[in-house]
Amino acid sequence: MLRRISLGLLVLLGIVLFPSPSPAPFIYRPGEGWVYEPVGQDGSWMRTRAKDQLQVARDALEKKKYSLASRAALRVTVNWPLSDYAPEAKYILGRSYEARKQDERAFKTYQELLQKYPKFAKYDEVLQRQYEIAGRFLGGQWFRLWNYIPIPPSMEKTASLYGSIVTNGPFSAVGPLAQMNIGLAQEKNGDYPLAVKAYNTAADRYHDQPQIAGDALFRAGLAYNKQARTAEYDQSVAGDAISTFTDFIALYPNDKRVPEAQKIIDSLKAEQARGNFQIAKFYDKKKRKDAALIYYNEVIVKDPNSPVAQEAKTRIAQLKNVPPPDLAPRPGPNAAPPGASTPAPPLKFPIREVPGEPPPK
Repeated sequence: MLRRISLGLLVLLGIVLFPSPSPAPFIYRPGEGWVYEPVGQDGSWMRTRAKDQLQVARDALEKKKYSLASRAALRVTVNWPLSDYAPEAKYILGRSYEARKQDERAFKTYQELLQKYPKFAKYDEVLQRQYEIAGRFLGGQWFRLWNYIPIPPSMEKTASLYGSIVTNGPFSAVGPLAQMNIGLAQEKNGDYPLAVKAYNTAADRYHDQPQIAGDALFRAGLAYNKQARTAEYDQSVAGDAISTFTDFIALYPNDKRVPEAQKIIDSLKAEQARGNFQIAKFYDKKKRKDAALIYYNEVIVKDPNSPVAQEAKTRIAQLKNVPPPDLAPRPGPNAAPPGASTPAPPLKFPIREVPGEPPPK
């Protein structure tokens, strides 16, 4: 045991006294942290002025040397954050990350750029780049933990990315589309209430853009419809879907999706009628007549032409002990018994008027 300890101490002493250069060392620089310095790099890319350092980043980006471009740009943002060259350096840093397939890191860098330098000349281009990155995640691209470890797609995180875009430029060229894609991401996540909220926000905020507002209203109806199909006896959601599609038809009567919206409305009403019929049968079985009558009547109100509506009418008549609508009326209590002759009409006697007095009524 003592021999092993002695051997270990000798090896450690040799490393300390006779260090050998690492072929790919990590170097710590104040403000930058630990950075990887590739073999052959001796720090000659570093400059003492922000302007010169930015030029190194520009040249590296143009030559597609993205690793060098990111190091040079990062050095500008860290050492000269208040200089006039910092915004472009931040932009080059984001471009470099994006080119290296580090989309989440690039998006974050762009976000920092827009928040810290809102007057940056390429503001709209950066928004467009953020929108394209978010679109890749919406399409199923995996995120990366700590920028390196792949993790499955997350529609919740994707919706958050689109939310940042909307905050940065709600009325930019990509703002309305980003708001719509928040709803789409929430739909893919299965959160239909949040999807409806996102679509309704788009319909309200961009009401002066018929294409966006109409699409938002239609998609809100579809999200309600999907939610209604998964909600047991939740008639309120189906009602919200019907109201939304009804508004869509009224506001955009020339839209080519109007027939589809009307078809969904009819389907939802039939489903509402079926649901109410099932509830009515439940109360009917429990001998709760008043509750059963309420829901049987709702069946007729929701979809009077459906097959269950006819059954509901018949059962209502039975519960009320009255003839169904299609049966002849029963004889009244004072009617003559079957087989009896029809009674003669009552005799009419003339009324004699007395002079000076009004005639009797």
